[in-house]
Amino acid sequence: MRKRLVLACLLLMVSGLSGCANNDAAQNKNDNVIYVYNWGEYIDPEILTMFTEETGIEVVYDEYETNEIMYPKIKAGAVKYDLVCPSDYMIKKMIDNDLLEEINFDNVPNYVNIGEDYWDQAVSYDPDNRYSVPYVWGTVGILYNKTMVKEKVDSWAILWDPKYKDEILMQDSVRDAFMVAEKYLGYSMNTTDEDELQEAKELLQQQKSLVQAYVIDQVRDKMIGNEAAIGVIYSGEAIFTQRENPDLDYAIPKEGTALWMDSWVIPKGARHKENAEKFINYLCRPDIACLNFEYITYSTPNMPARDLIEDEDIRNSPIAFPDLSKYNLEVQVSLGEEADRHLSDLWREVKSY
Repeated sequence: MRKRLVLACLLLMVSGLSGCANNDAAQNKNDNVIYVYNWGEYIDPEILTMFTEETGIEVVYDEYETNEIMYPKIKAGAVKYDLVCPSDYMIKKMIDNDLLEEINFDNVPNYVNIGEDYWDQAVSYDPDNRYSVPYVWGTVGILYNKTMVKEKVDSWAILWDPKYKDEILMQDSVRDAFMVAEKYLGYSMNTTDEDELQEAKELLQQQKSLVQAYVIDQVRDKMIGNEAAIGVIYSGEAIFTQRENPDLDYAIPKEGTALWMDSWVIPKGARHKENAEKFINYLCRPDIACLNFEYITYSTPNMPARDLIEDEDIRNSPIAFPDLSKYNLEVQVSLGEEADRHLSDLWREVKSY
């Protein structure tokens, strides 16, 4: 959920492999291959080439825009991917629906480079740490332009301030939008209480007339271009925007926010499971994880990789690597399919208000 996304699904062919991920003939023809399904712009393309050069395993790479686009494809099984990178709450849903293979960690010895805190966090969606390996993590917060916003930014309340009418960007994501309202109201972002959900819906409806646009990756571009004063954004995106526009800053609201993690998983029935595990192991190598961080700017859970970051300001950045003990953070969990449908219905009511 939280990447520099592309508007259309892009297929990258590495090392000259032709065909596509749903081409059974192509998969059967070459077992020295891996079919990867990941968020847009969520890996350094050079790493794919380097992996192929080092291992001889060719990479076929597809991109998706949201967890909700990815999930039905994996559930249907028509497209046989070997490796996917869902978000925390979606991983739990996939585990509950028996859509994932257990990872053989004998084939992923570099997993030891992932910090213990991140394995502990992963327990919220993968209780025994059997099905996933943490890839990146971060927070959701407020990006603001210091030339347009003069007061201290430390609360979600600013997103309801009438003086910023048509200068506010909200995430076009049901869970993220409701998280903002729920945390502002003092509720859990995982609430299923009907009264609390209705209150959050009504708060979002009240906000709608102030919102310039509901967007995803456009938050980054609009804020860099000074087209808005305030936007809800993922921390990794905030780092990127600051590089492009020094007038931008990022705040984690005092009411609390989401602490999210995306992890690698192997879909049930993957045809190249060992290749997938080799790829995960490669990504867990400190030098590779550091190289990847510098490209995607999303926080790495790889502790030795963090030590390799040359830029001291980035290595010690409170945006990239905040002191988690200072904030009221909550991990998003799967609410169940019925609750997800209800939340989606409420979001449609907000959007059509």
